[in-house]
Amino acid sequence: MNVLEIMKKEQKMIPETYKSLSIEEMEQRVLEIKKILGTKVFIPGHHYQKDEVIQFADTTGDSLQLAQVSAQNSKAEFIVFCGVHFMAETADILTGKNQKVILPDLRAGCSMADMADIDQTERAWKSMQNALGNTIIPLTYVNSTAAIKAFVGKHGGATVTSSNAKEMLEWAFTQKERILFLPDQHLGRNTAYDLGIPLDQMAVWNPHTDSFEYEGEIDKIKVILWKGHCSVHENFTIKNVSDIRRSDPFMKIIVHPECSREVVEASDYSGSTKYIIETINNASPGSKWAIGTEMNLVKRLIKQNPDKEIVSLNPSMCPCLTMNRIDLPHLLWSLESIISGETINQIKVDDKTARDAKLALDRMLIRA
Repeated sequence: MNVLEIMKKEQKMIPETYKSLSIEEMEQRVLEIKKILGTKVFIPGHHYQKDEVIQFADTTGDSLQLAQVSAQNSKAEFIVFCGVHFMAETADILTGKNQKVILPDLRAGCSMADMADIDQTERAWKSMQNALGNTIIPLTYVNSTAAIKAFVGKHGGATVTSSNAKEMLEWAFTQKERILFLPDQHLGRNTAYDLGIPLDQMAVWNPHTDSFEYEGEIDKIKVILWKGHCSVHENFTIKNVSDIRRSDPFMKIIVHPECSREVVEASDYSGSTKYIIETINNASPGSKWAIGTEMNLVKRLIKQNPDKEIVSLNPSMCPCLTMNRIDLPHLLWSLESIISGETINQIKVDDKTARDAKLALDRMLIRA
C-alpha cells in the first residue's frame, strides 16, 4: 500500500488550531509532553528531517538504524517516527506487539519506494523467470515498502543498505547467477560496477512497459536494475561537478551512491549518509567540500562544521519534499493525541507481510 492509498484510508487532518500556535508555544508543549510521558515515548529522527523536528529527537540516524534502536527501547509504548512511511513500516516490523509506531504526517512518503509496487514486481518476476529461469535472487534497498521487502524475503533474497550493499551483492552472487535489484537503479548500478560487473551486463527493467531496457544478448545479463530512483539524488548532475571543479579545483566532492553512475565516477568520494557525515566531521579544519545529498543534512553539516567550507553540490537543490513533510505542528499533534488517549496515524504492517519482510531483513542483519 503506497502513501496515497494510506491517505485515502486515513481522512483525519491536523486541526486548524495548530496553525495559530507560535513556535515557542509548540516547542514548550512538546517538551512538557516528553517530560510527562518519559520512557513511554521514543522519538527517532532521520538525518534528512528539519531542525525544528530533529531538536526533539531522542536519536538520529539512517532508517534501518532508527528502526533497530526503536526495537531495543522496549519500555517505549509509542514510537513517534520522524521519517517517512517505509521507515515507520520497518520500525513496526522490528518492534514488539506492545509498541505502536506513529508517523506524525501520513504524507511523508518516499517517491523512490513507491516506484516499485507489489503488483508490478510480481508481474515482472514472472516475466523474468520465463526469460531467464530460476537463476535470479531479488535484493531490495531498505528504502522500499514492506510489501517489496516481503516479496524479496519470500523469494530467498535480502534487504541492503547503502553501507552494506557491496557485501550483500557479493552474498547474493553465491546464491544465484543473477540479481534483481529494487527499487533504486543507481545504488544497484554503482555497487555492481564497483564489484567488477561491466555496465553491458546490467539491464534495466521498466515496470511501465513490462520489458527490459537492454541491447545485448539476454543470457549475458548479470544484474537487473529496477527503473526507480531518488528524485533528490538524481538531480545532481555532471554539470554540477564541472561547475565546482571550475570554480574551486581544491574543493572535494562527496556524494551518495543514489546519484547517477556518471556523477559518482566524477566525484572524489561516495558513500552512505553515515559515511558522508563521518567524512565531513573528521575532515581537516579549513578543508572544502561540496556534498551531493539531501539539503536538510547539508545545512546541518554546515552548521556543525564552522571550521570548514561546505556547499551543496547543486546550489539550486531543494529539501526532499516528502522527507520535509513532518514539521513541528504535526509532531505536537501526534504527541498530544497520545496524551488524550487517541492514537493517530499509526502504521501497522499485517502479520504475513511482516513475517516475510523480516526474513529479508534478518538475512542481511546476520551478515552485518
